[in-house]
Amino acid sequence: MTTSLTFETDRVRQLDIHVLPTPKFKTITVVMNIQQDLREETATKAALLSLVLKRASEKYPTSQAMRRYLDSLYGTVFETDVIKKGERQIIQFYLEVANEQFLADQTPLFARGIEFLGDVLTSPLVDGNAFSSKVVDMEKETLKKKLDSLIDDKIRYANQRATEEMCQDEPYRLMAYGQKEKVDAITPEELYSYYRELLAQNPVDIYVVGDVDPDAVKREIDRHLTPERGEPVALSPTLVQVPVDEVKVVTDRLNVTQGKLNMGCRTGTSYGDDDYIHLLMYNGILGGFPHSKLFINVREKASLAYYAASRLESHKGILMIMSGIEISNYGKAVDIIKEQLQLMKNGTITEQELNQTKAMLTNQLRETLDNARTMIDFAYNGRISGRNRTLEDILQDIKNTKIEDIQKIARKIHLDTIYFLRDREGQ
Repeated sequence: MTTSLTFETDRVRQLDIHVLPTPKFKTITVVMNIQQDLREETATKAALLSLVLKRASEKYPTSQAMRRYLDSLYGTVFETDVIKKGERQIIQFYLEVANEQFLADQTPLFARGIEFLGDVLTSPLVDGNAFSSKVVDMEKETLKKKLDSLIDDKIRYANQRATEEMCQDEPYRLMAYGQKEKVDAITPEELYSYYRELLAQNPVDIYVVGDVDPDAVKREIDRHLTPERGEPVALSPTLVQVPVDEVKVVTDRLNVTQGKLNMGCRTGTSYGDDDYIHLLMYNGILGGFPHSKLFINVREKASLAYYAASRLESHKGILMIMSGIEISNYGKAVDIIKEQLQLMKNGTITEQELNQTKAMLTNQLRETLDNARTMIDFAYNGRISGRNRTLEDILQDIKNTKIEDIQKIARKIHLDTIYFLRDREGQ
């Protein structure tokens, strides 16, 4: 089985184009990422902008007109979103079009799709030097609902609160969708000015995966994606090395019946580092899979948790342990999770845990090849970290990882914050 993920990269109009020609898919996937530093001043604007650009353009002034046109292109899919990777915020445009070579109708769907993307990006619905106030007002409500939904999902809420407490003075504390209290103050004029500046100077990467000719892709992008741009600005590096002086303990109270215990650790290692693969293995053994220490010891053996897992933020180097527990089990759960961290430091890892984790990670990574979007995300992680790893290299590094490698990385990991979301009434 091939594990090649080699994109051809070129620059057109100060836009970085990455093309992966492959006959594997009957559709062509396009992902455009515009990145900026994650900052309080612009995070909410970026989230609102992604919604406003998706809602209407000069050519398609209503969402119905947009939908009708996309449907006419054999159900072309178009989405926008905002994500964060480390201390970068990324506005993402996603387009998936049928490949016309598989259709009886030879309408140039890819060219039409790129033309549509160009319309959305460079010819939005404006009124003078401002976005349409009607569209902005509608999308403000959409964004506020999205931010409100966070408090209804207690797992996500606890994770965000733990992150805010852990990273109080770091940009990483901010959500990709910004802050609700900042939404109403954004004017259509201010948002338009921000959009112009963003498009003129921030790094833009366009990924295309499908059975395509790279030269033809570049020609269509050169023809239809024509923002006025200068040389892209350099962005700030994500802060990974943060010393831990003492463990913070924070308790929040809400109307909940199940406690949410999150324990945040600083790993001092990120995607671009030599020992990153050992950290991936560490996370897999600790809490990444159903055979992991947290799942077996906290949930299964001790019956202390409804769920117990760990998740790694690869660009910031934060490892978050998440569990749902009976509120009365808080002390026991903290103790047994700390025990698992200590077992990792001691190198108390079985060959079975090691080999199962290698197999699970390998399968997970190989599945990257089954989906164009995950292929793109894999390549983009390399791009923004400055370390373009090949899938072959990662798989080989996983295979070569020894217990002592994991023990070595365990000794770099420090518990930073214990966050507990509990009921209002209890003692």
